[in-house]
Amino acid sequence: MILFPGFQPLDVFGPLDAFNILSLSHTMNLYMIASTLDPVSTQARHPSMNPAGSNFYQRVVPTHTFDNAPSDIDVLLIPGGIGTRAPDLGPVIEFIHNRYPSLQYLVTVCTGAALAVRSGVLQGKRATTNKLNWSLVTSLKPDPGYAPLSNSGTSGSTITWIPQARWIRDGNIWTTAGVTAGIDAILAFIQDVYSPKDADRVATELEFDWHQDWQWDPFGALIEQGK
Repeated sequence: MILFPGFQPLDVFGPLDAFNILSLSHTMNLYMIASTLDPVSTQARHPSMNPAGSNFYQRVVPTHTFDNAPSDIDVLLIPGGIGTRAPDLGPVIEFIHNRYPSLQYLVTVCTGAALAVRSGVLQGKRATTNKLNWSLVTSLKPDPGYAPLSNSGTSGSTITWIPQARWIRDGNIWTTAGVTAGIDAILAFIQDVYSPKDADRVATELEFDWHQDWQWDPFGALIEQGK
């Protein structure tokens, strides 16, 4: 799991709690990866993003940095959040770009798709993202120096954005709509990669009303507000 200041907590802990349950029956290792080992806060990066002046945020302690992250990462999860708009995300973008070729799966939640776009790994793919931030994310291009990766499964240079979608899978990349969509998608991921029985068990233990149709998207109309 990638962490950066201003991440959305449920983007992280929705999928992770599903994996917490799955890890009781399947051997798994969790790495929380950030630029440094300092606690990473959900706090907004700029006062303008916190007009009420609230002192209300959480911190997560990373297990590894981008420089010493284990080489055997199979699944990389990228959360969204207001921090995806920060100007100093170069190390995050570089890590995604460099690690993608060795991954089995890449999963973005909400505006985490913005970081995948900027790293060049979504070019030629079908994808979706948070609907209130639709125009912001879909207008992005790969950062200079991060050309589309040759192993992304296609030679296409553009991203096909799917507006009416709870999540999208294209090859080994999963992208989701906003926040809670990450839980629906990660259950679909567990169903596909592990088994339907595992996915049903995890959803039941979470007491989560799992929507299994990727086209179920009651928030699709919010795109107009995000333009």
